[in-house]
Amino acid sequence: MDPFNGDPADPAAGLHGPGDDGELDPLTDVERQDVLEDLADLEIYQALLAPIGVRGLVIECEDCREPHYFDWDLLRGNLRHLLSSGRPRVHEPAYDPDPDHYVTWDYARGYADGVHDTLTEGTDEDAPPAR
Repeated sequence: MDPFNGDPADPAAGLHGPGDDGELDPLTDVERQDVLEDLADLEIYQALLAPIGVRGLVIECEDCREPHYFDWDLLRGNLRHLLSSGRPRVHEPAYDPDPDHYVTWDYARGYADGVHDTLTEGTDEDAPPAR
């Protein structure tokens, strides 16, 4: 809740447009499901990539058009915050991150898919039907 809501002396009044109460619509069921899936994927990606030195994910920010580097815990916290509040956290680019230690969501997804495919090779899923 905004303790200055409706207060003409609100120190942040100039940050909002006229008539903007700062409230966002809650996440839709589809958006909520997407965030839950991202959280589940993040656990898999961290389990597979952290042991080989990957510290987190890099995301191209749509607002500032710059890459943002998130370690695993920070990204998990941001997703949980979005899930509980319906709004993203304010963010800033990491201070002097080493890009070699971060991968994109697409890379992480492809890596996880490759590990999955390797582990399921030769299992009953791929075997021809019994005669």
